Amino acid sequence: MEEIKGAIALIGYGLAAIGPGIGIGIVVGNAIQAMARQPEAAAVARTTMFLGIAFTEALALIGFVLFFIA
Repeated sequence: MEEIKGAIALIGYGLAAIGPGIGIGIVVGNAIQAMARQPEAAAVARTTMFLGIAFTEALALIGFVLFFIA
């Protein structure tokens, strides 16, 4: 029974990592579009992009920690 619980937690973490991966792709893609459209605002877009990446990556880290707790 313990093996099944571990396998389910492993699958759950794999599924939890998909969301942040997609989110980071969207954040970076939109930031690149913003920098291409308005190069003079690239510094602001870059800073906002890194904040978005950090918050999105936090979701993956929470899923990783929950994997070890379960």
